[in-house]
Amino acid sequence: MEQLPGGRRLRLASSLGLGQRCWEVTLDEERGLLAWRDPRPPRRGADNCFVPTSEIIAVEETEQNKKQRSTGKWQKMAKPHAFTVYYVKKARNHRWRCRDVTFWCADEYLCNQWIQALKELLEMQKCRPKQLLVYINPYGGKRQGKRIYEQKVAPLFSLASISADVVVTEHANHAKDNLFEVNISKYDGVVCVGGDGMFSEVMHGLIGRMQKDSGIDQNNPKAPLAQCNIRIGIIPAGSTDCVCYSTVGISDPVTSALHIIIGDCQPLDVSSVHHNNTFLKYAVSLLGYGFYGDVLKDSEKKRWMGPMRYDYSGFKTFLSHHYYEGTISFQPAKHTLGSPRDKDSCRTGCCVCKESEQQLAEQRKKCGFKHEEDEDEWKVIKGKFLAINVVNMSCACPRSPKGLSPAAHLADGTADLILVRKCSRFDFLRYLVRHTNRDDQFDFSFVDVYRVKSFQFTSKLSEDNESSVTDIGKKRFGQFCRDHPACCCNIANSTWNCDGETLDSSAIEVRVHCQLMKLFARGIEENCTDEAAYSHSSIEQLL
Repeated sequence: MEQLPGGRRLRLASSLGLGQRCWEVTLDEERGLLAWRDPRPPRRGADNCFVPTSEIIAVEETEQNKKQRSTGKWQKMAKPHAFTVYYVKKARNHRWRCRDVTFWCADEYLCNQWIQALKELLEMQKCRPKQLLVYINPYGGKRQGKRIYEQKVAPLFSLASISADVVVTEHANHAKDNLFEVNISKYDGVVCVGGDGMFSEVMHGLIGRMQKDSGIDQNNPKAPLAQCNIRIGIIPAGSTDCVCYSTVGISDPVTSALHIIIGDCQPLDVSSVHHNNTFLKYAVSLLGYGFYGDVLKDSEKKRWMGPMRYDYSGFKTFLSHHYYEGTISFQPAKHTLGSPRDKDSCRTGCCVCKESEQQLAEQRKKCGFKHEEDEDEWKVIKGKFLAINVVNMSCACPRSPKGLSPAAHLADGTADLILVRKCSRFDFLRYLVRHTNRDDQFDFSFVDVYRVKSFQFTSKLSEDNESSVTDIGKKRFGQFCRDHPACCCNIANSTWNCDGETLDSSAIEVRVHCQLMKLFARGIEENCTDEAAYSHSSIEQLL
């Protein structure tokens, strides 16, 4: 064993038993790896294996009882001492699983030395949570939230020595209200078990609590909001899990639980939505007006249908083919890397988000919470639209693997504004189909996309009722009508779809707040197979 001055371990190497053979096992703290190698000459199926120490879940002393392959009988080895290492195993499609490997030796001191070294290494992982506050929505999705937590998540938390205070919500906004009352400082994170609605409720509670404690008025649309440093974990158990899918790459409870255990951290942009200097909602994924707003409004009347209501309402809304006339004003996002039309998707270690993080740190160092009003020019677009979508992330999901905006970033302080102008049903169908394949969904003459940091929308109905002029001096107008001329006299409002919840007001003002909150996630990793990530085939054959 090599050591640094002061006794800090750099490298621990031993010959340990694995299965029925001896393997060379190395713990390299400097490289951050636990590796084991078969010392015999290389042969097919006998690979070198390693695990990053940051992805070790736990280590435990183990009773060593193994089945002898030669006789097929159970036989206790002479005074064996063993320990088991639990670690993250990465599979295809971003799926993670908890696996284990057991090493043994005849020397009790050596065994204890390994256990102590590994436990000290885990203690050094300061980003890992020790105490969590868990909210479970027992009614969301297929009503499986409580079962999923108890059977799949709680055992993993227990293995990792994480204690949790669990609250099963009893009504809407239960979690949000509770977060304004609890002693939040005693927790290392908040976990929500449910769908996007449950996440939204916890997010509103945490951000609202932070603004209240900081004395910030949420009703002021230009107020710089206080960053929420406590992380949120999402255990997917709902009808839609867009936020989880877009930040982890898969909607899987075990994968999400493992991201929480190892203490991953992913900053996330949040948009604030206001109407007439009144705070309405926060949004992290989709703000949709027109098509997606109409789908949500219709589906809310058919909740008894379950998840199928979205398909039914989507088909019905597509046939109705409503379009809406209005005016959009927005501030283009300048001084940012990338654009909505490039092919650079947001992935783990995204350079675009890192650059934004550095700029944010410099701005806070210079100004703190002092806000300087942006003087950037506002652009105004008037037209007839089938859909107006604003996304802070790709909004990827199993049905739309690329999402509404494949190149949107999680933490660059911007949102992608997508305008789908009035077109034929056939053209609109072509656009919708592009969400399900790899073709460029913005490559249509009737689709415009912009990267923005704030925007406003006003309809004619709002203009007629309020006769107001915005503070940037741009008059807005709008008119609502149907595709068929005979129906133009039937004026109606569309609805804003804000992360799956309806907003009553059609005229809104939206501002993107860079990295306002943090998740227990690391962004979507580049696709890799088991073999590319780790070589475990030989281990599983031996155990």
